[in-house]
Amino acid sequence: MGVSVPILAITISLHLLAFVLAVGAERRRSTAKVRPDEYDEKTYCAYATDASTVYGLTAFGLLLIAQALINGVTKCLCFGRGMMGGRSTTCAVFFFIFSWVSFLAAEACLLAGSARNAYHTKYRAIFHVEHLSCATLRKGVFAAGAALTLVAMAASTLYYWSHSKADTGGWEKHHNEGLGMTSSNFTENQHELKDSQSGKV
Repeated sequence: MGVSVPILAITISLHLLAFVLAVGAERRRSTAKVRPDEYDEKTYCAYATDASTVYGLTAFGLLLIAQALINGVTKCLCFGRGMMGGRSTTCAVFFFIFSWVSFLAAEACLLAGSARNAYHTKYRAIFHVEHLSCATLRKGVFAAGAALTLVAMAASTLYYWSHSKADTGGWEKHHNEGLGMTSSNFTENQHELKDSQSGKV
């Protein structure tokens, strides 16, 4: 199996789009301000837009599709044809593990950030008496997800490239070579038998 340019292009595009959305989610994190309620003399948390949650979940989905595509093409390393041992196989195994680790870390950041960003403080406090703390997402969660998305993209690309070099269908190759040797020996034996019969005649 050789390297497929369309597969690489789709995978890289999905990762880059997820990266852009993660950066957008970081820039548009939900903010909150404590405001007084003019009717019952209490304060409440007024939150801004929840666009970061949508961006984060969309990036989560795109990253999941990219990972599923690469592992579907390579049959998740374990279910494909036999690979020829050597440096390419070692690299394929290493980048397979590294791509999964970086993928899971990026997905965790994106999912946790989206969930936390969507959480809003519901209770109220008495104006000028109680201090109301508004729950907001810490800075850097989506940024970490964006950085890990790029790492996952590099690891997945290198894994696919290494797997393509190592995936030579080794069992089928040796199997065919064995058949070729058998047929060759059979042909030689037939020629020797004919020569011996000709000599007798």
